[in-house]
Amino acid sequence: MISNETQDRTRKVYELKELGINPYPSRFDSTHSVQEVLQLGKKKTRSVEAILKKSPKKQVTIRGRLMTLREHGRLVFANLQDFTGTVQICFMEQVLGKANTKLLRKVDMGDFLGVSGELFYTKHGQLTILVTKWTFLGKTLRPLPEKWHGLQDQEALYRERYLDLMTNEETTKRFVLRTKFIEEIRTFLNANQFLEVETPVLASVASGATARPFKTHHNALDLDVYLRIAPELYLKRCIAGGFERVYEFARCFRNEGMDPSHLQEFTMLEYYGAYWNYEDNMRFTEKMLTTVIKKLFRDLKVTIKSRNGKDTVIDFKAPWPRKDFGQMIKKDCGIDIYAHYNNAPSLRKAIKAKKIEIEDMNKMGFGNLCDSLYKKVSRPKLIHPCFVINHPASTKPLARRSDKNPLVCETFQLLVNTWELVNAYSEIVDPIDQKERFMEQAAAKAGGDEDAMEMDTDYLTCMEHGMPPISGFGMGIDRIITLLTHQDNLKDCVLFPLMKPLEDKPITLKT
Repeated sequence: MISNETQDRTRKVYELKELGINPYPSRFDSTHSVQEVLQLGKKKTRSVEAILKKSPKKQVTIRGRLMTLREHGRLVFANLQDFTGTVQICFMEQVLGKANTKLLRKVDMGDFLGVSGELFYTKHGQLTILVTKWTFLGKTLRPLPEKWHGLQDQEALYRERYLDLMTNEETTKRFVLRTKFIEEIRTFLNANQFLEVETPVLASVASGATARPFKTHHNALDLDVYLRIAPELYLKRCIAGGFERVYEFARCFRNEGMDPSHLQEFTMLEYYGAYWNYEDNMRFTEKMLTTVIKKLFRDLKVTIKSRNGKDTVIDFKAPWPRKDFGQMIKKDCGIDIYAHYNNAPSLRKAIKAKKIEIEDMNKMGFGNLCDSLYKKVSRPKLIHPCFVINHPASTKPLARRSDKNPLVCETFQLLVNTWELVNAYSEIVDPIDQKERFMEQAAAKAGGDEDAMEMDTDYLTCMEHGMPPISGFGMGIDRIITLLTHQDNLKDCVLFPLMKPLEDKPITLKT
């Protein structure tokens, strides 16, 4: 149902057109941004009396959205907002004349305007533009959320992000920081001889990570394909082809459960370095993240929101401690996973004997069973930055086995506030070992483990042509930004998260 206010605003559009005024022009030139106007205001300005005595100048021309509108007799004050800030403007009948002042009756909060005028300070000391000329740049038909409270309903924040950005300054700052974080990471990688590349989003084999894929159909090829789980195997093909350091900010898709720290569509940074092992990679990870965090926050101590909603100060100063995966689990629940190596039934029995409950445990292969046990008993304790290292070989089908202990892989994960921010390891470059791992994954998948990987014969062929030593890295961008910006849900750091469509139930906004 269309509201009375929307009908009134729509009527104004037609009235403006009847007057020969186009409320939706194609472009508009400005001389300053709002931020530049605020800086200009620090210089000497004339008093409003002096301006009126000698006529106002066309000192600045700006454009933006009208966020407030207040009438004071023959004066109309408003706030005009662009991406850089907000400035007060003043419409005065003595300056504009009666016709242009009367036209202000067609103006509503939320409209886009272009204004020209001269700067002055009000009696209350507020920098203001005395408008000498103005024009419509976009007429709104719906009212904005109430000025002082903005959009409050959490679901509405996600569904109508444009209103959230419009009315909540902190939201805009959060997404600006996300962009700057990616820029700084890209700058750091480029400065360290990494080359940015692009890899396919559609693939004929669901590989690159252990996860349940999204499946679709390619009509032109009459072929079932999968949305990318991770770009890993394609990036390693680049290394095999001769590149030595590559990275990609990749959109990834995993058809799994949804919670505050998991989304089915997310952004992953992955990079791969030839002739590195996981120790080199850990040192590089520390240096990269501490450099970027220090540059963005001017400190390595960042206040985050803990899992219980309380403020917690996290110190990212390196070096970060290293914790052995198997030893942690043994310490936290008394189960030695290596005593059950590659034996899911006996490990499952040990877990049940400890009365530890894991959902769908009977469907899991050994690797996913180890990972689920760790997430149940150990990961909730990891608050401050630390590297979890040396995962069982069955949990990492693409990671290189340790030369010292073939039961484990050369792996590390960066954990902060119980969230896994980084997953990295020395890569398998032995095609025989990789084929055996793929076969183990295929067996687990046949046994009902839907997260297990498929055999990728094309990648094996690539490996058989030879690969140098490689270490790779994957970091969830949404997750680390959520952490650094004091949020507790990844949707708060994704501009337009996927939401279940409303069933003809319009969101009620406060106006």
